[in-house]
Amino acid sequence: MIDNRTAPLAAAILRIALGILFLAHAGLKLFVFTPAGTAQFFGSLGLPPALAYLTILAELVGGLTLVAGIYSRIVAGALIPILLGAIVTVHGPAGFFFDNPNGGWEFPAFWIVGLIAVALLGDGAYALRPTPGVARPTLAR
Repeated sequence: MIDNRTAPLAAAILRIALGILFLAHAGLKLFVFTPAGTAQFFGSLGLPPALAYLTILAELVGGLTLVAGIYSRIVAGALIPILLGAIVTVHGPAGFFFDNPNGGWEFPAFWIVGLIAVALLGDGAYALRPTPGVARPTLAR
């Protein structure tokens, strides 16, 4: 049974955590690997280097909108192909466990599951654009 009082809070926690994770990954590509280095890495995988810039932008905008709670269902669904691409091009061949060399696919797959949950749940509490018809949290007894 779902507790309708706390379910919106749980959805918000998941949405915000996933958004922060995307912001962290965008930051990694921007400030550690640099956009040019990320583009070079994408090229080494046989992908168009320009796709790196689109990926960084999607992670940045997607992360911000998830944290803010703006169109979370749509954004969560739209971010899934990025993680599927990471599994197919980098993490899948490395095996399941993420501590394998080049990181396995367990972490990106679990991240996808979280995005699917947000797509099904909606924005949750404290969203700038709440999902219509979804109850807001009431913590009163």
